[in-house]
Amino acid sequence: MTQTNSQRSKMVEAGLNLIAQALSIYDQDLRLAACNRRFQEMFDLPRELVSPGASFADTIRLIAARGDYGDLPDLDDFVAQRVAQAQAFQPHYLERRRPNGQIISIEGAPLPQGGWVAVYTDITQTKRAEALLRARSAELSDQLLSHAEELSGTNRKLAASISALEEAKRQLTETEARTRLTTEMMPAHIAHVDAEGCYTFTNGRLADVFPKRPATILGRHMREVLGDHAFARIEPNLAAAYTGQSPVFEFTEDQDRRRLRVAFTPDGQGGVYVLSMDVTEETQARVALQQSRRRALAAQMTSGLAHDFSNLLTIILGMQGKLARMDLPEDAQELVTATLSAADRGGRLLKRLSQVTSQRGLRPEACDVHALLSELKILASPALPRGVGLSVLDNTPDQALLLDPGRLQDALLNLILNARDACGASGQITVAAHLVGQTWLEISVGDTGPGFSQEALEQALNPFFTTKGQEGSGLGLAMVYDMVKSAGGDIRVGNTVSGANVTLRLPYRVAPEVSGRMVLLVEDTPELRETIRELLMALGCAVVEAASLEEATALLADLPDIALVLSDIRLRGSGTGVDLARQIPDDGPPVVLMTSLPPEDPLRQNAARAYPVLPKPFDSKQLSALLMPQARPGAKT
Repeated sequence: MTQTNSQRSKMVEAGLNLIAQALSIYDQDLRLAACNRRFQEMFDLPRELVSPGASFADTIRLIAARGDYGDLPDLDDFVAQRVAQAQAFQPHYLERRRPNGQIISIEGAPLPQGGWVAVYTDITQTKRAEALLRARSAELSDQLLSHAEELSGTNRKLAASISALEEAKRQLTETEARTRLTTEMMPAHIAHVDAEGCYTFTNGRLADVFPKRPATILGRHMREVLGDHAFARIEPNLAAAYTGQSPVFEFTEDQDRRRLRVAFTPDGQGGVYVLSMDVTEETQARVALQQSRRRALAAQMTSGLAHDFSNLLTIILGMQGKLARMDLPEDAQELVTATLSAADRGGRLLKRLSQVTSQRGLRPEACDVHALLSELKILASPALPRGVGLSVLDNTPDQALLLDPGRLQDALLNLILNARDACGASGQITVAAHLVGQTWLEISVGDTGPGFSQEALEQALNPFFTTKGQEGSGLGLAMVYDMVKSAGGDIRVGNTVSGANVTLRLPYRVAPEVSGRMVLLVEDTPELRETIRELLMALGCAVVEAASLEEATALLADLPDIALVLSDIRLRGSGTGVDLARQIPDDGPPVVLMTSLPPEDPLRQNAARAYPVLPKPFDSKQLSALLMPQARPGAKT
């Protein structure tokens, strides 16, 4: 049975009262913290001076006024001296004879947190025995007795110092245990290496940051533990740390392609402290934010130009239409036709430009990647010459992923058509999809054409750059780049031994499975909450409801079977849906946010970088697309 604080206090008090010696503990302000009954009896103290908080100065004054310290010329000065000695908090041992003939020893030791403890022992009988021994033992010289007394006093002082050291050691051990527990709970790897690069300390979180690394690393060199590739990336910065610098750097590790941040701090004694963190999700969000800012800037720069250009094209088309209806010579009709064709091409260019700079955000859905790739081959094959083959290598898992299938398929079709143009009348195009660890979905499009030129490798992702002359707009790869970066992903353009290759990497996010399971709906408008509840129930979900961050947090704590949290971004009170999502641990239910905020609103943009966002208003079909993937075809392509 668990003891209460009151019960433990009574047990401690009873134990102290059973001690034959008097004991007192004063805090750093010289106020009584605890004492036993023997302390009160030895000095005949009133109750107010043995109660917690009693002043040490008042106690000394009372004892001195009774004559315990003999005749004092100035009582106030004596009390002030004793208080100053006590405030020094130094270990001490002394023996004193009281006016009643009693001889007491006093042992004092400081406490690590301030204050001191004193033990008072009645040694009257011991002293009488020593005097009797001195009188009856002629063989013992006065010098031997003197040395024996000095040794006894020294031993008692040493014992008091040992007690203080043991208490300090206990406090240090507790502090070290708390520090180690804190480091082990941090979502980062904290370690120390000596001057040779061997681990001397670890918080045991290496495998959480560097996947597939050993659990036992103490005494082993960093190169052996991390591998040659990872160590080669950090070695220059480690060398800088050994010279006294404190480098902080990022790199992509070679196994799961995670983005890692490492900080080295010299310890001043030849070693280095190491802090390593997985910043993959942070990097994805940062990339998405940068792309959003670029798009906003591009929209500002081009909106006015596009408006004026559109007006000019309207005027040109109208005038050329009038000319085309006139009875003009044949060569003039050819000029009119050419002008109309150029204006029409300008209109298409404006449309594609608006797609690049528009504020349309990604619309993630529960996407069956197998079905998407299968459909991609069906859509792309008719556009390829008879001599150009298309292969789709689908090595993705049987899981629905949160993607924008429309924009992804458009991007892949764009890359396939570019590859077709590079191959000419014959060649092979290969689309390959697979996971990179549990971090990325990687899809590459390669061809057997001549590959990218050096100029194309340097400028391929720049808007309006094209190798097709007047036939190309230069916006195709820029649109692909925009889609990938908006999702927090990456795109790489390069050449292989057989031709060109473009690789897309998108964050790997598994779609929630909610059919027949419980959904927590967080919406502060009652009418809208009722409508969405009915939509969810029509999809076969059980629904529990909340209107605020606090209500949702309480339900999550009480209901472990929640499979999904569907929350509005703006909620009643100060908390938001983003705040709620951040409070849910990694092993908790997935979160989908919904909002009626416009795409350019900063709150919506920040939410979309980390979580799927469902725009309002939406219907059952749109909600089903997010939560319920379409059935996968029976066989992979």
